[in-house]
Amino acid sequence: MPGLLAGKSILVTGGTGSFGRQFVRTLLAEQDPRRIVILSRDELKQYEFAQELGPDRRVRFFIGDVRDRERMRRAFDGVEIVVHAAALKQVPAAEYNPFEAVKTNINGAQNVIDAALDLGVSRVIALSTDKASSPINLYGATKLVSDKLFVNANAYAGSHETRFSVVRYGNVVGSRGSVVPLFKKLAPTGRIPITDERMTRFWITLDQGARFVIDMLGRMHGGELFVPKIPSMRVVDLARAIAPEAKFEFTGIRPGEKLHEEMISVDDARRTVEADDLYVVRPDAEWWARSGRPEGWDDAKPVPEGFRFTSDTNSRWLTIEQLQEMVGAVSAQHPGAGR
Repeated sequence: MPGLLAGKSILVTGGTGSFGRQFVRTLLAEQDPRRIVILSRDELKQYEFAQELGPDRRVRFFIGDVRDRERMRRAFDGVEIVVHAAALKQVPAAEYNPFEAVKTNINGAQNVIDAALDLGVSRVIALSTDKASSPINLYGATKLVSDKLFVNANAYAGSHETRFSVVRYGNVVGSRGSVVPLFKKLAPTGRIPITDERMTRFWITLDQGARFVIDMLGRMHGGELFVPKIPSMRVVDLARAIAPEAKFEFTGIRPGEKLHEEMISVDDARRTVEADDLYVVRPDAEWWARSGRPEGWDDAKPVPEGFRFTSDTNSRWLTIEQLQEMVGAVSAQHPGAGR
């Protein structure tokens, strides 16, 4: 929705990450916010991003960690909208350092919620992941807890005007930790390691993710978990798109990894409605029914009994040619993507 955020004061946690940078670029180019606060804990990344953006009176950089409750209160002062993108998201790192993931992804989420309520923020959207649906690794489990914290924060907002919702989507082309730079690096060797030839994933670009969040800020009532209808891809097709001459070495699924990803489980589907471009998982809570918020989704229809939104049963698939176009476009726009 162009201009939706014009004149607003917006804060992005994890604002120097892959999503945060793209989200800020899109806001500055298309939305004309009054102020953007870019909150992160890495001063080098803030310096590099500031050099990329150049002088802009609308941009403020704020060193801070979502684990720090008092720092969140200071950062949120005068802010109207918060997009919460900060997380520890590397699966192996979270498995090896479990409580560090808990402190950032769960405790940090609660700090964001408390600061938003105490400082009068109007709307908060938190970013989730497909790994939060039926999680099998610690990262997914912490993000599932985070999702529930944000959804149910609406229950104890009380007289506050603050509303909270969640956006969940899959793997992002060009994000940090993406398999794309690994495949590119290994392409000259003629050998690409792949865990399983059957593996599938959801796929979305940074630009699509940023625009979806902006759209949901305009459509949210508070309490929804939004899932965009995005395509799936086969990991072997992605490897062929990047290194068509390479031979594949199948190494076996790693601990904490799924063969196929899921964004809506069978159980969540009982509370899910479908619109043209997205699914909306509505809260199974008394406060939601009392609030009248379901009226905002009267035009959406319930999904069928037994529905699941998984990467292997998706109706939309990316071809090798489409994957080549997506990877090429991301590389041209953001040469350092995935670092």
